[in-house]
Amino acid sequence: MRGYTFVDYATAGYVLVVGLLILLFHGSTVQHWPWLVAGHFACLALIHCLVRARSHSTASKAVSFLTHFYPALLYAGLFAETGSLNQMFVSGFMDSTVVRWDQELFGCQPSLLLMQKLPFLLLSETLYAAYFSYYLMIGGVGLLLYLRNRDQFFHYISIVSFVFYICYLLYIFLPIVGPPILFRVIPGYQLPSELQRLAQDYPYPDNIKVGLFYKLMKWVYRVFEAPGAAIPSSHVAIALCTLYFSFRYLRPIRWVHLVLAILLCLATVYCRYHYVSDVLAGAATAAALIPLGNWLYFRFSQTARS
Repeated sequence: MRGYTFVDYATAGYVLVVGLLILLFHGSTVQHWPWLVAGHFACLALIHCLVRARSHSTASKAVSFLTHFYPALLYAGLFAETGSLNQMFVSGFMDSTVVRWDQELFGCQPSLLLMQKLPFLLLSETLYAAYFSYYLMIGGVGLLLYLRNRDQFFHYISIVSFVFYICYLLYIFLPIVGPPILFRVIPGYQLPSELQRLAQDYPYPDNIKVGLFYKLMKWVYRVFEAPGAAIPSSHVAIALCTLYFSFRYLRPIRWVHLVLAILLCLATVYCRYHYVSDVLAGAATAAALIPLGNWLYFRFSQTARS
């Protein structure tokens, strides 16, 4: 359609596909599904209006920014929605399978053993801070690119959005909570007995629970987390995506960013947010989707110019 860019097609495509999935497969598991479907189609209409507004030569800089930045305003809501949709195709959660994968790979559960073996406040706070830096990576790289070069910013938000949407779609079909499932109660779901025992054997060390970043991340997960969004780890996939753009466009910060990204990958396991399998899947997702997203982005850009 005239005026649509790659990120517009990706965003509208995701919203349309998920809206249709809700409409066709909501069953008894999705509460208030008519409102969700209506919301998705209203979002499609809004995206179309933004694209039309962008095409007007008289559009102000603020309107132009909004018409390119709007996908970032949808990330949190679309992510949270996956937690309401991940029982449409699978009943319960698939954590037992991923726990078994990690056990077969390592002969133990690294996501539980690391904190138990290294219960040091300085280490835990460093890694919890690195995990929190994920949010700063997304916003910081985006802001730097926006101030530096608008074309680079539009490239960045297009690829980041594309990776987010694929992760979100996978979460709907692969409900995996991650290690937090061992330490919380999910209404209507009973952990398998072997997982219940793990929670008793690996409690959180008391000295770690006093840390500032531990408390901050506990609050973030209590308010914003969507249950069942563990594999692939979007923290890893998106952090590596932002790192790619540092190496491509923001070379002065690339090595600091690399260190932070490595620490974040370690933190996902140490801080008990992800299994190692989630991290490997997140890295593989980034490795596959960044080149694919680039190819699609530049192909759509050439089509728009022709």
